[in-house]
Amino acid sequence: MYTTSFEYHRAASVEEAVRLLSLHGDDAKLLAGGHSLIPLMKLRLARPAHLIDIARAPELQGIREESGRLVVGAATTHRALASSAAVRRSLPMLAEAAAGIGDVQVRGRGTIGGSLAHADPAADLPAVVLALDAELVAVGVGGERIIPAEGFFQGLMATALGPDEVLREIRFPLPPPRTGSAYVKHEHPASRYALVGVAAVLELDAAGPVGRARVALTGVGTRAVRAGAVERALGGLEPTDATLGAAADRATDGLELHADRSGPVEYRRNLVRVYTHRALEAALARARAG
Repeated sequence: MYTTSFEYHRAASVEEAVRLLSLHGDDAKLLAGGHSLIPLMKLRLARPAHLIDIARAPELQGIREESGRLVVGAATTHRALASSAAVRRSLPMLAEAAAGIGDVQVRGRGTIGGSLAHADPAADLPAVVLALDAELVAVGVGGERIIPAEGFFQGLMATALGPDEVLREIRFPLPPPRTGSAYVKHEHPASRYALVGVAAVLELDAAGPVGRARVALTGVGTRAVRAGAVERALGGLEPTDATLGAAADRATDGLELHADRSGPVEYRRNLVRVYTHRALEAALARARAG
């Protein structure tokens, strides 16, 4: 199917993209990699009169370390994330999640900012930025705004971004020593979207117990969420297999799961438990190795 007609704009900077968004309002959509927006346009579920291409804006490019953080430009592709030595070294969970998105064509064009702003409830990266306590930097007519990941995802494909704002970069705090992270998922065999995805970060105290745990889930509701019950169940305890298993059993506490074409509620609940346990085991192994 063909899209409706639209006017194409190539923004040379974030400032120009913000100006165009402010000028055209609800009639405008941002285009980065296009793998979320273009299919919606072809189905005519999205009908922007103005398409603003931000993929070449220099402020949205690159990966750098800065003031104890890893800063990733919003137009950085999944392929760049997966292949970056800095990402693999400091935030291996981010690299492995990016490597598991779609196929090689999707990873070559799709961007981290596009995925986060689209906020698909089965996307991989929202869970990762939640577990890594990232900050998302948006720029609008009123200037720069920093949005904690915890407050960014607000519902089904809904975020805290304002109508005139462009997501410029994502800031990840560099983890302290004896920290491990891992992302695992049970994927749809065709789309590779997560039927269940779990991002886990474990920080170990010098003596061995879990000093801090952060766990986030995707594919289990209308948005990615932190698994607070799992995090609380691990704090201060020795990370034995029994401890990890008991914590994983709490992964769906407070979540309302629904049956769908992938299976009944109990099947989805068991998937969440199993993959939470696997993510915690992988994160623990990395924490101990570091």
